[in-house]
Amino acid sequence: MNFNDDTVRDWWLVTRRRCSRVGFALTAMLLVWVGLQLAVAGVLRFQGIDSNGLPTWLQLAMGNGPLYVLAMPLAVLMMHSVPVVPTRRFNLGFGRFVAILLICLPIMYTGSIVGSLLSGVLSQNSAQNPIAELASSSDPWSAAVLMVLVAPVFEEWIFRKQLIDRLRRYGEVPAALISALAFGLFHLNLFQFFYAFGLGLVFAYVYLRTSRLRYSIIMHMIINLNGGVIAPHVLSLVDTKTLEQLQSGSLQGNEQLIEQSGAGIITLGVYGMAMIALIIAGIVLLITNRRRVEWYQAPEELPRGTRLRTTMANPGMITYVVVCLVVMGITLFVA
Repeated sequence: MNFNDDTVRDWWLVTRRRCSRVGFALTAMLLVWVGLQLAVAGVLRFQGIDSNGLPTWLQLAMGNGPLYVLAMPLAVLMMHSVPVVPTRRFNLGFGRFVAILLICLPIMYTGSIVGSLLSGVLSQNSAQNPIAELASSSDPWSAAVLMVLVAPVFEEWIFRKQLIDRLRRYGEVPAALISALAFGLFHLNLFQFFYAFGLGLVFAYVYLRTSRLRYSIIMHMIINLNGGVIAPHVLSLVDTKTLEQLQSGSLQGNEQLIEQSGAGIITLGVYGMAMIALIIAGIVLLITNRRRVEWYQAPEELPRGTRLRTTMANPGMITYVVVCLVVMGITLFVA
């Protein structure tokens, strides 16, 4: 892009400054959230209270309440000076909704496998998946409410509506990529980063085509319901020893274990086959529908060659990425 024209250069500088403000807003959200978590933990330690002994719902409220009540609204307030682009709203038919939801499955499981493998290699298998820990909590109902009802609403509101509404004027592709990257990094661990990034791209595309948040929220809820509630429950029907023998293929012939876990093994088998079928359907739909993906021209579309340095290579976004990576490293190698 030629910046010899002062008007064009001024427009580019304003655009870059707005993208940077979005990055600083996300950074503030993250720092306030983590800072308040540490402050609450410090107060509890000072009072001699073991947080692990508190009810699960209270632990979740103390850990996530600051994010939803203070940190996210603060980020939106900081982004207020970045103008929102008004857009028409469109409906997403039921068939199209189901097709996109199925496409999410292979993306989610592939990303989950990559994240788990990479986390295991880098941490020498010492890192713990926070979602697995949350799903196996002593109060599954509180965990389910957070994962299925609360988190999807707030996360879609901030990462889809607030970000995309402000960035789509500079190009739908950059807006979708920033939305997905910010969403993936926000989880602050490698276990979730890759699948959150992939799903973030799908959710961003759905929001760009409809300008209705309800579709990505419902998709997000269904995916969290499956991964955070249904799958752990099905696995819990089979004891650990039986699962290990199933994985190693040594269960055959062990009549006692088969008799003890018969119903659980059948349920696990049916669930596993159903998920494999749905994942295959998702892969087929992903391949056959790839040509239907459309990116529309934005009002102030950034020229090719300037998108990355404008939307990402700015102080705000660089700060957000660095802070997220630092926290990821701490949780991976220290925690």
